[in-house]
Amino acid sequence: MTSTVDLNCDLGESFGPWEMGNDAAMIELATSVNVACGFHAGDADIMRRTVEMAKAKGVSIGAHPGYRDLHGFGRRPVPGMKSSEIENLVAYQIGALQAIATAAGHKVTHVKAHGALSNVACEDDMTANAIASAIKAVDPSLIFVVLANSKLVTAGEKANLSMAHEVFADRAYGDDGLLVSRSKPGAVLHDPKVIADRVVRMVQDGAVISVTGKIMKMRTDTVCIHGDTAGAVEIAREVRNALDAAGITVAPFKTASVIRTGGSTACPG
Repeated sequence: MTSTVDLNCDLGESFGPWEMGNDAAMIELATSVNVACGFHAGDADIMRRTVEMAKAKGVSIGAHPGYRDLHGFGRRPVPGMKSSEIENLVAYQIGALQAIATAAGHKVTHVKAHGALSNVACEDDMTANAIASAIKAVDPSLIFVVLANSKLVTAGEKANLSMAHEVFADRAYGDDGLLVSRSKPGAVLHDPKVIADRVVRMVQDGAVISVTGKIMKMRTDTVCIHGDTAGAVEIAREVRNALDAAGITVAPFKTASVIRTGGSTACPG
């Protein structure tokens, strides 16, 4: 049973005057946040504001690099990219947030790929290895947030990066252990009580249940709640309260004992 878990949220996803989500409220509930770096969402001013809010609340920050796709919010695959292009894409975005964080007196601790970039990498070795290589080249001390049991884990092991294995509170899983496509009904969950109960079980059991009822073992270092999900603040509050009630400590994964490096990270199943 896991007694400590991180609660992460994807934030800073507004753009100019266009607002996405309630970042201030989510930062009150999360222990780490993944900040959009200007390619799928966000801009320099929003990145700075998000970093400053996180710093004020003692919340860890990570880069959330995605495909260069503002119109599609980074949720559309970009086929045909070379490994070097993906490495540069990711390194560029990590560097952008590191500069903003330094200016604000905060520090980037982790990297989590966004949207389609992450989805592709979960099944494609080249993309997964390119992301891991970019992280290692920029700063090998950065923690790589990976979807448990995916090719991202293998890539992180190969690059000898510390990893935090992630499960999703508000997303459905297929029998392959990957997230159900957002284009399919039921891919995104919305009932706060159902989600909270589900998260407690995932953390306690180290497993998720697929849409068909299949139980799949998954190491759980961090739980994600998407900031752009309808009712995200209510969901996060319900999850946080449920974890507290179950005696599970919620803390940033940079201080948690669950982090491993190299080959010890693989989770069976």
